[in-house]
Amino acid sequence: MTEQTDLSLLSFEQALKKLEEIVARLESGEAALDESITLYTQGEALRAQCEARLKDAQARIEKITLGANGQPTGTTAFDAG
Repeated sequence: MTEQTDLSLLSFEQALKKLEEIVARLESGEAALDESITLYTQGEALRAQCEARLKDAQARIEKITLGANGQPTGTTAFDAG
């Protein structure tokens, strides 16, 4: 299995935790240059994966619409604006 495939198997929460660990390691300044480059690359892949999963979740969210009597009448697409 490739690293990219391994990342795609992580849940959003797992990917976010791994990204936070990478950021902490990079911010500590303890990583050598080559390791920092590798960590940055992994972090960028995790960031992109988390962003894609958030966009996917947002696209699936629906707002429940209520009628004049306060009863649910249906749903409309999520509007982030």
